[in-house]
Amino acid sequence: MRRRTRPPAAPLPQRDGIDPVRVRLPEDPAGAWATVGGHLLDRYAGAVGAERVAAMLREGRFVGADGVAVDGSESYAAGRYLWFHRDFPDEERVPFEIGIVHRDERIVVVDKPHFLATMPRGRHVTETALARLRRDLGLPELQPAHRLDRLTAGLVLFVVRPEDRGAYQTLFRDRAVHKAYEAVAPYDPELALPVTVRSRIEKERGVLAAREVPGEPNAESRVELLVHAGGLARYRLVPVTGRTHQLRVHMNALGLPILNDPLYPVVREDGPEDFGRPLQLLARSLVFTDPFTGEPRRFLSRRPLSGLG
Repeated sequence: MRRRTRPPAAPLPQRDGIDPVRVRLPEDPAGAWATVGGHLLDRYAGAVGAERVAAMLREGRFVGADGVAVDGSESYAAGRYLWFHRDFPDEERVPFEIGIVHRDERIVVVDKPHFLATMPRGRHVTETALARLRRDLGLPELQPAHRLDRLTAGLVLFVVRPEDRGAYQTLFRDRAVHKAYEAVAPYDPELALPVTVRSRIEKERGVLAAREVPGEPNAESRVELLVHAGGLARYRLVPVTGRTHQLRVHMNALGLPILNDPLYPVVREDGPEDFGRPLQLLARSLVFTDPFTGEPRRFLSRRPLSGLG
């Protein structure tokens, strides 16, 4: 099998902390595309409209490896690389700042606020932790070693240099990072705690909420009571696995839906973001052995939770 050569470095700088999109022109055995512009229209017209693609070509938005704008009438050449910056959506600024818990030459550990996505996805692009940190810290190659849900606050580990990222990602993949969360939810004096919850969770593409289904368990969480008052309690949650929405699903299954959860037990109608009602779920601690130095690492979030923070 012929190994594909490494793509050249992007000739365009980041914009607002976001990398340009890289396009590799595919093989065209049927000869469907006589020109570069013809391929780009076929490829992107369905997403942004033919007129917008044509305008981007006129404006010189697509460039080759030499940084020179591509003329749409150029002959098609399979394997050629192009780059462009997509149009960013209008985004409401998340009115909370990112806390820096630790920074050194290899990693940055941050205290992410509620409502801020970890990295660009869907309608959240520039208003993400990754884009903000790249801009504010002047670290254009920064990448997350793992993800934290947009609505969940707390600790996220970012890697400064691309060559170090794999080692930290491997820690999370191999469950060598001990993660503990805290949540505020109703208090049930009849529920015996601590308890370990095991179930099978599935999340369908395009469906907002995950669900528990019959079958072999693929998700495991430990739930401990920390303190309670006035019908609410603060819980310590320790996930053994990392399924989508796992802690939220398991707390709801116990009859303890996390305070201000817009999906469990009932999916809330889509609407403007209510920044005054954050999901009361926090990634409180990260503990691991550094893969490069062998040093034990322990980081704690300083963010409070409402009511019983």
